[in-house]
Amino acid sequence: MKIHEILPHETAKDYALRVLKENIITLELAPGSQISENELSAALSISRTPIREALSELAKVKLIEIIPQKKTSIALIDSRLVEEAGFMRYTMESAVIEQVCLQRTEEDLLRFEENIALQKVYFQNNASEKLLQKDDEFHRAFFEITRNMEIYQLMQNLQIHFDRVRSISLSSLHNLQIIEDHEAIVESIKKRDAEEAKKLLQQHLSRYLVDEASIAARFPDYFLQQAG
Repeated sequence: MKIHEILPHETAKDYALRVLKENIITLELAPGSQISENELSAALSISRTPIREALSELAKVKLIEIIPQKKTSIALIDSRLVEEAGFMRYTMESAVIEQVCLQRTEEDLLRFEENIALQKVYFQNNASEKLLQKDDEFHRAFFEITRNMEIYQLMQNLQIHFDRVRSISLSSLHNLQIIEDHEAIVESIKKRDAEEAKKLLQQHLSRYLVDEASIAARFPDYFLQQAG
C-alpha cells in the first residue's frame, strides 16, 4: 500500500479515507485482499478510531466488506456497479461537456493540450499511475471550467467502482486509443461542436466497459461472480 503524507487541515478520518480510496482505485489494495485496522493504524500513524470510521464509510458504498469478529476485506469488483457508475458518469459529463464547448477559453484549450502531452510521455514510459492521474485531471477539468465541482464531488463514491476497471485497463492493456480519444474530444471542444463532443465522450467511456470482459478473463479473482 502506498502511503501519502497527511494534508494541512485534513482530519485523521479524511486522511484515512483518501489513502484507502487511492489504493483501492490503483489496486495497490487488490480486490478480495484482507486488511487490518491495526496494520492500517500503524502504517498511517493514526489511531484505530478514524481507521474504523473510514472503513465503515467505504463499506456503505460497497468498497469494503466487513464481517464482524472475522475479517475486513477489499470488495470484489461488481460489474453491475461498474456499469451503473459508467452510466452516471456519461450522463453527467455529457451535460457538462456541452457547457465546456460554449464556455471554453484559449487558456482552457492550452490546459487540455498540456495534459495530453504529459499523457503521451507517461504512456511511452509505462507510468500507468501517472497516466491515470492525468486522465483524472483531464475529465475533472470539464467540471472545473463550468464550475460544477459539487456535482463532481457527489459522483466520486460510485465512480470508484468504474475507476478500478479503468485503472486495470490503463495499467495492463496500455490502450493508446484512450489518449487519441482525448485528442479528438479536445478538437470538438475547439470547434465548439457539442454534439460531436458528446458522441466522442460516449465512445471513450464505453471503451472501459468493453475492456472489462478482457480484464475479467485475465483477473477472474478480482471480480464478483454474478448469480445466474
